[in-house]
Amino acid sequence: MSPVVTVTDLTKRYRGVTALDRVSFSLTENRIYGLLGRNGAGKTTLMQILTAQNFATSGEVTVFGEQPYENERVLSRTSFIKESQTYPSMGVHHVLRAASLVHPGWDDEFAQQLTDDFRLPLRRNVRKLSRGMLSSLGIIIGLASRAPLTFFDEPYLGLDAVARQIFYDRLLADYTEHPRTVVLSTHLIDEVSELIEHVLLIDAGRLLLDAEAETLRGQVLTVSGPTAAVDEFTRTGAELHRTRLGGTARATVRGDFGPADHDRARTLGLMLEASSLQDTVVRLTTARTGSAPAGAEATSKEKFR
Repeated sequence: MSPVVTVTDLTKRYRGVTALDRVSFSLTENRIYGLLGRNGAGKTTLMQILTAQNFATSGEVTVFGEQPYENERVLSRTSFIKESQTYPSMGVHHVLRAASLVHPGWDDEFAQQLTDDFRLPLRRNVRKLSRGMLSSLGIIIGLASRAPLTFFDEPYLGLDAVARQIFYDRLLADYTEHPRTVVLSTHLIDEVSELIEHVLLIDAGRLLLDAEAETLRGQVLTVSGPTAAVDEFTRTGAELHRTRLGGTARATVRGDFGPADHDRARTLGLMLEASSLQDTVVRLTTARTGSAPAGAEATSKEKFR
């Protein structure tokens, strides 16, 4: 697949604070990416640079093979919906009309369907919208624009579970019919885990993980059973986290596991299960920092950088 975005040794510093530290990766066309990480990890800064709303301190960025800054060919094919999205004081229908003028692939009929789905009042001034309605407006613009490169940066503030599910369903259905590159930045990892095809995990400005979601699901496992047996099994992997209760232990471990490893777990009397994407992200970031949830005893045999 052709690269839509190429990032090489990207660094961004703010008065001595390094927001991004030599980040390199590429995004290919027609994929859904999960851009994950803790608050302050550098995710929003990265998206701002990719959409020409911020400048890198050093490194190289190309979007559709070109520099994005002041480049109409690139920016007209890009949509960036962020959690702090602001709009002029005008009616919702005027905002949608303005969005249609800057996005060549805009689908007005789809936008109307989405306003019905989210029950968004078209004649109301955006200044009088609730937090959830503002989020709905951003989602509608992001989806109806059908931009070849679309970023959603925590777009669901104020949305209830039903509205969030509508977003996921409409995104997946429209992506199937009109493939494009979508980047989802979210803390609701479990909710979007089935949508994400590729994971980019950023922690403290560094790219911690760049992997296919399906591959990752097979690499990070949770093993539980007698402590001695867990100790034996985890010798062949990188232990990210462990809790103990009496003579039993439960550990999250990363490695290249195959059928033989599952057979060995059964022989040792252990229960083996795939770690959820959310748990994997939490364990990888806490393993790197050495921190652990309150009340848990954590160990880290390897730090992933």
